[in-house]
Amino acid sequence: MAPHKESDVSSKGEKSIFRIAPYKYMHVLDQTTNITRVEIGPKTYIRQENERVLLGPDDMIIIPPCHYCTIRNPVVRNAENALVYDKVGQIKLKHGDLEVRLEQEPFPLYPGEIIDMGEKSFFLQPGEKLEAGIQDVYVLSETEGLILKAREQFQDTSETPPVTRNPGDRWMIKGPTEYIPPTEVEIIIKRYAIALDDNEGIYVRNIKSGHIRLISGSTYMLNQDEELWVKELPQQVEELLNQGHDPLSDRGSWRMARGVAAAQVKQKTRSEEDGAKAITLRVPHNAAVQIYDYKQKRSRVIFGPDLVMLAPDEQFTQLSLSGDKPKRPNVIKTLCLLLGPDFCTDIITVETADHARLSLQLSYNWYFDVGDKSPEAAAKLFSVPDFIGDLCKAVASRIRGTVAGTNFDDFHKNSAKIIRTAVFGLDENKKVRKTFNFPQNNLNITSVDIQSVEPVDQRTRDSLQKSVQLAIEITTQSQEATARHEAERREQEARGRLERQKISDEVEAEKERKSLLELKVSSMAIENCGQAKAEALSRAEAQRIEAEAAVEQARSKAEAMKIEAETELERLHKARNEELRYFKEQNALEVEKLKQVAEIEVSKFKNLVESLGRETIQSVASAGQEFQVKLLQGLGIQSALITDGNTPINLFNTAQGFLGGALMPPSKRQRKDSDES
Repeated sequence: MAPHKESDVSSKGEKSIFRIAPYKYMHVLDQTTNITRVEIGPKTYIRQENERVLLGPDDMIIIPPCHYCTIRNPVVRNAENALVYDKVGQIKLKHGDLEVRLEQEPFPLYPGEIIDMGEKSFFLQPGEKLEAGIQDVYVLSETEGLILKAREQFQDTSETPPVTRNPGDRWMIKGPTEYIPPTEVEIIIKRYAIALDDNEGIYVRNIKSGHIRLISGSTYMLNQDEELWVKELPQQVEELLNQGHDPLSDRGSWRMARGVAAAQVKQKTRSEEDGAKAITLRVPHNAAVQIYDYKQKRSRVIFGPDLVMLAPDEQFTQLSLSGDKPKRPNVIKTLCLLLGPDFCTDIITVETADHARLSLQLSYNWYFDVGDKSPEAAAKLFSVPDFIGDLCKAVASRIRGTVAGTNFDDFHKNSAKIIRTAVFGLDENKKVRKTFNFPQNNLNITSVDIQSVEPVDQRTRDSLQKSVQLAIEITTQSQEATARHEAERREQEARGRLERQKISDEVEAEKERKSLLELKVSSMAIENCGQAKAEALSRAEAQRIEAEAAVEQARSKAEAMKIEAETELERLHKARNEELRYFKEQNALEVEKLKQVAEIEVSKFKNLVESLGRETIQSVASAGQEFQVKLLQGLGIQSALITDGNTPINLFNTAQGFLGGALMPPSKRQRKDSDES
């Protein structure tokens, strides 16, 4: 018999054994007490007959870093963080309350708890619902912010010091930061900083005070009491701005606004963010724009080139000018007033004094004189709403008045002068002025161009045509006669010039013959002069050569004499040197000889003294004078000096006197001996 194996399924087909893994839980209902409890793994749960599994096993709630979740109807815990049960053993709940849980250990949901937010995969239980879904932590950069609103009163500890928030309070937090809204806070909107250049701006309205201001040139983020404000513009002004035409280069594009082309200009719908952008207009060079502030009741004029940015209470002054030919009012719509120089063309009808009606097409050159662009001068520019219509009407009135007093023939001949005089008038010197000024807006007309003059009625046109044909015939005949007379005159002039030319040629020929003779005479004179000059030059050259030869010969003689003198000087120098060397050697030999003789005499005297002996010399010294004389003579001593040694004597020549002739050279001694003999 096989062993019995326990089954996980009861006899009713329901699972009775549940193996709950770690970090899993399940809800079990005790049908006897009608209390639901939580079983947490890891464990093996055996279901009893009176129990029923309502949930699970499911994963516990895991809140990762930087996330949170909101628990509705959280369980009640005591000071030791232990669950609190009621008297029947059911876990107590904080019904209607919310609890925000941050990163922590995995936890189960107890019966009655509902999770609103959090990063977790789970199944909604019966009676549960998600209010706002799963949400992340708000990570705000330095260009982001959140507008918050308090649902109920609470103490906001995110501020230092803490702030008490009352229901309905609005405030703003700015990045960089991480923010997890508590259950008492409702997030209204997320704000982003708007980067604005110097030529960009936005309109911002304070929802508390209603004050509207313009923000430009910096990065700005709306706070909790501000919102973007859309500036409303008149429809025509907005159409002009949306067209994107250059007021200067596209100043003829007003024709496109008529007929079928007008349907192509559509108003662009602006979103709230685009509509809140500041209204700007680029004013071209040599143009002006007037802006009126309806709040301060004053206007300002901007001269180009510049960029205009409207303040919240400012509007552009729209110009409605006359256009077309002939001029019609309210044809040109523009925001910029061109200051010129420019021109306008008009067609007017005039009637002469003889009732000839003419159609004139005129073109006027004009410009505005703004001077130093002071506020007074700038305000004058826009004092006339339709300066084109005013200009054309004023000029046409002047021309009609002048032409009405002029006959057709006079006007036909002098139309330019008559029209210029009518427009510009005459000065005190009865000369036509250069400009026509409108002092109301400093508009000046500088010139009038008559483009065409045409009669209006057919009768006048036929008369004019006949007059023109007759004038053409008369002019043709006059031109033929003039041409014939001119041809005859030119023929006579040609004949006269030919005769004068012949006479002039003969005179020139005589002058040339005279010049030829003069040249011949001059040539002969030059030839004779050249021959004499050549002979003189040859003689001078011969004399120069002879003189140079003599100079060279004298130089050679002087050089020879110099060589001879130098040779003789060299010979004498060498002879004197040899003679000096001879005498020097002879003197040296004589000195050597005398030295040797002196040494011999000294040796002789020394030997003589030694031969006499000391006693003999003492005896001689003590003997009488005669004996001494004899003794000295016997010794061959001719003279002697005996002193006591105390009396000074001159001994310069004493030694030679003592020695007598013994120290004389033999030659002198011989001469002395010969003299004595």
